[in-house]
Amino acid sequence: MKPDAMLEQLKFLKPLLLIVFFMGASGSIAAPPDLKTPAPVIHLADNLDEKDQLGYCIDTIGRGFAEKLHAHSCKPRGGDVQFQYNSSTHQIESSTFEGKCVEILGTVSDGSRLGLLECSKEVSRQKFDYDPNLLEFHPQSSQEFCLGVSEQSRSAGPFMARKLRILDCEKTDLLHKQWRILNP
Repeated sequence: MKPDAMLEQLKFLKPLLLIVFFMGASGSIAAPPDLKTPAPVIHLADNLDEKDQLGYCIDTIGRGFAEKLHAHSCKPRGGDVQFQYNSSTHQIESSTFEGKCVEILGTVSDGSRLGLLECSKEVSRQKFDYDPNLLEFHPQSSQEFCLGVSEQSRSAGPFMARKLRILDCEKTDLLHKQWRILNP
């Protein structure tokens, strides 16, 4: 093959290699968890770095009921990681703590924290739209934001955890904002 022909072929390979490289670097190649938590449960579509392949679920911080939330390894026995989405009220409800719903604490903005508070149909910070095609939860009041997890994980006893936040959807990697809902 002539050198000019080889150079011409390499011109076509370079963009393809760059695409493959950046997909891998951005973490856009998904690996689903080996979910053992009984339904109902809302979990990240990707396992990320969960060491036992359990995936990450919405969870109360600490053992039992707590008003603050994070993402935590999906516990095989369920409990405080069991949540369900009520599509008629647009609320994310705890399946373990009756009458408690996920609520954005404070203003809806990039980095807003989430809590588990008394369910109220009048509280707009408890209203989320779920897009089953994009696998994203968006606050009803601000569609440019979505429910997501931090890039960094931390040890949580025998499990792992990440911050659970409202994030700027355009700036958040797909793997950190795509959620699956499993109902019984």
